[in-house]
Amino acid sequence: MKKEEFVKEITNIDEDFAKWYTDIVLKAELADYTDTKGCIAIKPYGYAIWENIQNYADAEFKKIGVKNVYFPVLIPEKLLQKEKDHVEGFAPEVAMVTEAGGQKLEEKYCIRPTSETMFSNLYSKWLSSWRDLPMVYNQWCSVMRWEKETKPFLRSREFLWQEGHTIHETAKEAQERTLQMLEVYADVIENLLAIPVLKGEKTETEKFAGAESTFTVETLMHDGRALQAGTSHYFGQNFTKPFEVKFQNREGKEECAYQTSWGISTRLIGALIMAHGDNRGLKLPPRVAPIQAVIVPIAMKKEGVLEKSNELFEKLKSLNYRVNLDDRDQYSPGYKFNDWEMRGVPVRIELGPKDIENNKCVVVRRDTQEKIEISLDEIETKLQVILEEIQNNMFKMCQDIVKTRTNVAINMDEFAQKLEENQGYIKTMWCGDAECEEKIHEQTGAKSRCIPFNQEKISDVCVCCGKKATKMVYWGRQY
Repeated sequence: MKKEEFVKEITNIDEDFAKWYTDIVLKAELADYTDTKGCIAIKPYGYAIWENIQNYADAEFKKIGVKNVYFPVLIPEKLLQKEKDHVEGFAPEVAMVTEAGGQKLEEKYCIRPTSETMFSNLYSKWLSSWRDLPMVYNQWCSVMRWEKETKPFLRSREFLWQEGHTIHETAKEAQERTLQMLEVYADVIENLLAIPVLKGEKTETEKFAGAESTFTVETLMHDGRALQAGTSHYFGQNFTKPFEVKFQNREGKEECAYQTSWGISTRLIGALIMAHGDNRGLKLPPRVAPIQAVIVPIAMKKEGVLEKSNELFEKLKSLNYRVNLDDRDQYSPGYKFNDWEMRGVPVRIELGPKDIENNKCVVVRRDTQEKIEISLDEIETKLQVILEEIQNNMFKMCQDIVKTRTNVAINMDEFAQKLEENQGYIKTMWCGDAECEEKIHEQTGAKSRCIPFNQEKISDVCVCCGKKATKMVYWGRQY
């Protein structure tokens, strides 16, 4: 089959990455635009990916004591006003409900942009003693932020996520929970989505509104732009004091609890597209793929082909493979190959009359396009090996992109030159001054991604001002 038959409907990834991205979203049937401006409809295939992320993450949450709850989507404006930094940080994105039932409301309600204020308010009612702690709650829900510019999955006005909100007896315990959840996110992104992460702390400028400290897992996309894939925040008592989330401590004295929050969202679907996709379309790691293998019968009208394909389908399904049989008779095998490659299915199994005669099938890997002949007697075990190889190879391919797109800069000329020549992460030393951080952004378009946990000493001076450096920082242009 000619290469053009695969790529004719997709914009070239290296010519127009933004258009390529939206082509994948629409043509792989992950989502569609709606008449609600800035909001998308997630289609079954896209939602199945989210369900797999949700199921994996939720199981990991439960292993470490997280309990799921659900809170109202409407938050009284008075609650949002209680934490000054928080309300200032979110004010431009808040959507307000001012009228209902044909009448103006006495009090405005904001549509949930995040739920720190609602959780804090209820924690103040539920908490009385240190014996009640910790409260480690999470909700899977949608939130709304009135973004000016939107892009499917990456930045929608309404999106799906989970938001964990916990309160603790001590600062140490809360800080430990903050970092523990960051490790869970790293596991989800690396082991499920096959995308390597950079872990670290956000600068003061980039931290979450109202937090004492924000920790992040950063990812790098095919075009060298960074994507913040998940964050975990330590609030200390910034919310528990104004909301009076108090408890009687072990000494019998009244004290405010220590708080965290943490979240990942459907933005991870955008990360999957941009980290792994190619000119053939979407490319999904087997562990998160809604369909891990698709069986495509060849010459299926010939005697025995469809029957044998059904037999193989039932066999693999009984072994808990996520498998599909494409028995559509209105499309050619070539069309089906193109269709399933577009959707990123990790493995295609071709089964025709000659294959059946020789008791074998042809397995085609989506990641490498390699064709492998396998005995039908061994397919159930060899398929598992191939899927694991694909998972590991896709992670390594992303690792290689990060490696080749990470540069070091000693001064601003070097910073700008390397970012233009090879967009990606730029590692530099930094003095810690927010003015230098802003100047770097103004001159290069790059923002600080994080202060990595694994610090290196590149030089003694700040890349921007030349004064004594205090930290090594990763920078990059972002989504």
